[in-house]
Amino acid sequence: MKPDNNAIDQILAARRDDVLRDWLAEVSASASATARHVTTAREDAQSLLKALHEGVRADGDPSRLQDPAWERVRGLLEGLSSSRAAKGLTAADTSHFVLALKRPLFAGLQNAMGTRPGELVSAVWSLSTLVDQMAQLTIANYQRNREEIISRQQQELLELSTPVVKLWDSVLAVPMIGTLDSSRTQLVMESLLQRIVETGAEIAIIDITGVPTVDTLVAQHLLKTVTAIRLMGADCIISGVRPQIAQTIVHLGIDLQGITTKSSLADALALAMKHVGYTVSRGNA
Repeated sequence: MKPDNNAIDQILAARRDDVLRDWLAEVSASASATARHVTTAREDAQSLLKALHEGVRADGDPSRLQDPAWERVRGLLEGLSSSRAAKGLTAADTSHFVLALKRPLFAGLQNAMGTRPGELVSAVWSLSTLVDQMAQLTIANYQRNREEIISRQQQELLELSTPVVKLWDSVLAVPMIGTLDSSRTQLVMESLLQRIVETGAEIAIIDITGVPTVDTLVAQHLLKTVTAIRLMGADCIISGVRPQIAQTIVHLGIDLQGITTKSSLADALALAMKHVGYTVSRGNA
């Protein structure tokens, strides 16, 4: 076993409970209030300390966390990053949890090797290098997990912002709110076409009342969606065409010939119901 690993092994073998206690005290003393309330902190620390000891006894290279001896340590750190990212803790809290292990281990090395400064410096350097790599790994994994969570949440919000609503028998509507881009248009198209298949709808209304501006790109997205709807055997009405949007479409030279447009969703619904054979009349008071 390498001399540095042997020194660390002796500390963990003789004082593991003390190191664990001091580690958790260090985390509690200087971490944020949110981090202090993580109920799994003790279990995480116990598992990580045991895995670290196993890696040291397997004579893992402290300068290479990718060494096979540290495989279990890497796995625990990845799980730690993932769970803390899901709980909303920060990257700083997550990395601090690992870095807080330095002080109790350094203290143990100093007590055991204080009379041998050359060996002490070497062991402290090896341990510091190893723990720093562990902290860096948690930050990298945390960032990746947070990006995945954010991406998933964005997708969920996107789906919620483009609902396909059944207004009447054979009539569907998609109220568009916000800016239209390629990914959102694709999602709208897929959702709408699937609902047309499921319901056998004859009319699909795309309401753009909530779309702030219409440019050439937005118009192209709308035209693609209308074409796809027609290929499914249904007709399409675009509602919510305000005067400003109408002028913009004219100025841009966008050809919407052959596409039925209405200024309001109410007008579009009345036209759609007439198209499918319904007559709407006001009842007597």
